[in-house]
Amino acid sequence: MSHSHPLCVLIAEIVGGDRLITRLGEKEAGRALDRCLNRVDVAVAAGSGKTIARDHAAVIATFEQCDDAVMAACEAIERVRKLPLVSGILMQLRLGIHFGKVENDTGEGVDGARLILQACDANQSLASASVIDKLAPAVRKFVSAEAFHDDALDALHWPVFVIGTHNNAATTATSLPTTSLRPRTGSGSPLTSLKPLPATSSVPPDASLKPLFTEQPPSIPRMQLKHHQNILILDEKRPVVLLGRELGNDIVIIDPRASRQHARIERQREGFMLIDESTNGCFVTPKGHEQKFLKGKSMFLTGSGSFGCGFSPQEFEDDTIFFKFLWTRMFLS
Repeated sequence: MSHSHPLCVLIAEIVGGDRLITRLGEKEAGRALDRCLNRVDVAVAAGSGKTIARDHAAVIATFEQCDDAVMAACEAIERVRKLPLVSGILMQLRLGIHFGKVENDTGEGVDGARLILQACDANQSLASASVIDKLAPAVRKFVSAEAFHDDALDALHWPVFVIGTHNNAATTATSLPTTSLRPRTGSGSPLTSLKPLPATSSVPPDASLKPLFTEQPPSIPRMQLKHHQNILILDEKRPVVLLGRELGNDIVIIDPRASRQHARIERQREGFMLIDESTNGCFVTPKGHEQKFLKGKSMFLTGSGSFGCGFSPQEFEDDTIFFKFLWTRMFLS
């Protein structure tokens, strides 16, 4: 990488890698560490990330989109969390994410991610506000509502937020004794050190990692629409769904208050957008929120809920459409 370029940097480190080697020996510990990093490789590749450095206990990857880095962090933690115990030891990751300039596999983005990583617990990922500010609404639900406060982070120039759904509690197997390796400071990898990296730590730009983990990479977010007994899925193969009274629509509304071409839902980079083109508008009720009236305008659908074309779902109309996000294959067993 010859020119400075702003990128989202993700650094993933296996917690207590050196101590794992001391306890199990290099050969057995090496296999366990490889299994962890292979799962990180899959998460990075699924998000169109580029691995720029890798050693026995850590991976540094860059992403053009912050959304992809955040989802890769969630997936990497979940994949490693579901690994079997190794001699009673639960394998865990910690991850730091920052957005900044990257040049020759170093720079503000990489240094910021290293600083954030120092405050991470095991099974936790943290991201700077520069990352959060660039997230699409659909991805923001994976971010804590308030900034994370820690002595190691208070000196930074930007707030830091917790990422993911399993960040605050490590999952253990109840049938076996476990040992949790969770240092808050120190590092088993030179890649995560705040000191300059040795030149041999970088992966050549054209190198292709071939992880041993052979599961199919996760798909991107999808949305399910249910109308009567019919179910439609919005994804990369069906990016638009048309709604209205005309028989040519994907979802045909019987209610006379619906227009012939009432509305459409488009899959966009930022999420799934409902666009009203009707006379009587759309009544949208996201789960846990108040009903919203949409006429001649558009809005992103988030989470789950229902909407009516020309009528309110609160009237219990038969033609109500139910929507729900599907993060299918994002967290695989």
